[in-house]
Amino acid sequence: MTKNNEKQHSLRILFADDEIHLQELIAAELPRMGHRVTVCPDGLTAVAALEKNAYDCVLVDLDMPGLNGIEVIGKTKELAPGTETVVLTGKGSTETAVQALRYGAFDYMQKPCKLVELRSMLQRVGEKIELSKRCQALQMRLHRIEGDSEMVGNHRNVQRVRALIERVAPTNSTVLILGETGTGKELAARAVHEQSDRHDNPFVAVNCGALPENLIESELFGHQKGAFTGADEARSGLFEVADGGTLFLDEIGELPKSLQAKLLRVLESGEIRRVGANDSFSIDVRIVCATHRDLNTMVSAGEFREDLMYRINTFEIQLPPLRDRIDDVQELAVHLLSRFRSEAKHFPQPFDPSAIEALRSHVWPGNIRELANVVEHASIICDRLPITSEDLPRKFGNRNLVGGKLVTSGMSLREIEGHAIEAALDRHEGNKSAAAQELGISLKTLYNKINQGLVHNRAA
Repeated sequence: MTKNNEKQHSLRILFADDEIHLQELIAAELPRMGHRVTVCPDGLTAVAALEKNAYDCVLVDLDMPGLNGIEVIGKTKELAPGTETVVLTGKGSTETAVQALRYGAFDYMQKPCKLVELRSMLQRVGEKIELSKRCQALQMRLHRIEGDSEMVGNHRNVQRVRALIERVAPTNSTVLILGETGTGKELAARAVHEQSDRHDNPFVAVNCGALPENLIESELFGHQKGAFTGADEARSGLFEVADGGTLFLDEIGELPKSLQAKLLRVLESGEIRRVGANDSFSIDVRIVCATHRDLNTMVSAGEFREDLMYRINTFEIQLPPLRDRIDDVQELAVHLLSRFRSEAKHFPQPFDPSAIEALRSHVWPGNIRELANVVEHASIICDRLPITSEDLPRKFGNRNLVGGKLVTSGMSLREIEGHAIEAALDRHEGNKSAAAQELGISLKTLYNKINQGLVHNRAA
């Protein structure tokens, strides 16, 4: 470890310089710093080495016979785009060094350079390389978690959604995505982003209902140092983070009324102002919104600004619930399973007929999100593919449910009541308050019935 507990990076370095004493110095000192080094007497030799081996950093003199440093940098970017380059230049050649930076060099050093300066430079190169690798790893991990933005299924409503996304994506129009919870609104928003000209820039998603009301303005617009208690330093908001890309405002219907006016002002002016700041500044962000709520009803009730609704509803996309596209369940289940079990991609039938029948018979109140949870559960339970109905959660083993409806023949009143409560709890994923509201009973009554043993394996 270096001083200040900095992590010591071990780099593969290619050094090119026609001065013999520098070649000898670098060959001796860089290994002592923990690096592996290949020393070359000129640019042509360095390019030949690049064609045969991989290096983290090329350290090259600007003035060499044959190929000069600028030409070596160009060849490096061509042969090994991920390799960093640092140029050495004599005094009075600063203009040439700046030219090297324009060609993509990481930095430059003036000769003669001190070993401590060289060590510091290589440390910064190592930190950048490590950060780049971490970013790539995070992107791969994120992709594995989220999957791609392709919408799976062949139902006519899904095909219509694909066509709408394809039509609106190349524009800068604000998009409003409507649909029940779990229907894939963020997936659709990501598809709009990835098919747009902004796809190389950030896609930032924020759930408006998940942010504390007293912090949401700061989260969206940022704040200045000292703007409020606890604001110990200035902070960029999500609009700034998404600059040049797409900001996805999920559950826009949950945005507090006080923030709706500020959001409208941003959408109309293209400018934001941090909390505690006096001046505004321009941003270039495309807005995609989503909600499961009826905004027209909210407008009538005075809960949502009518002018904001019209502003965000330039182009509307309605996502169908899973129960209305039940023929897509099998394809969706296989697609989701491939996230959890890599072998599913190459398995002819990863779900057996009993499992498919059970999945197709379910009502899916939680839509695709619920299906994803069910598939993940089954992938954990199942030791070896294919997945059977026995691997599915307990609610799929209820033989009194046919096509999602309760069959009451041959059942006592107590059994019917118990099954009704259990089905409601399953539909609301264990949320007792929501289940009680659906059943038309008080929460206290529901707890009493659970304690009476009407519902199996449910803790009060």
